[in-house]
Amino acid sequence: MSEKELGKKWDRCLADGVIKLGTGLGLGIVFSVLFFKRRTWPISLGSGAGLGMAYANCQNNLRSHYLQHRIEAEQ
Repeated sequence: MSEKELGKKWDRCLADGVIKLGTGLGLGIVFSVLFFKRRTWPISLGSGAGLGMAYANCQNNLRSHYLQHRIEAEQ
């Protein structure tokens, strides 16, 4: 994997992380205000879920190069 490809993958990971964190945070705030009497745990839960999904996607994206070469070597 070239340095340019790795840089693009990191850029996608960061962008995905910001989007998923923002979405989780937003949904957490909405649920906190509308359903849970302004408690903070829905905000933390939404943010954590967003970051967790972004981390998993990034991990899969960074490993995809190695998995692809492993599959080609087995054939």
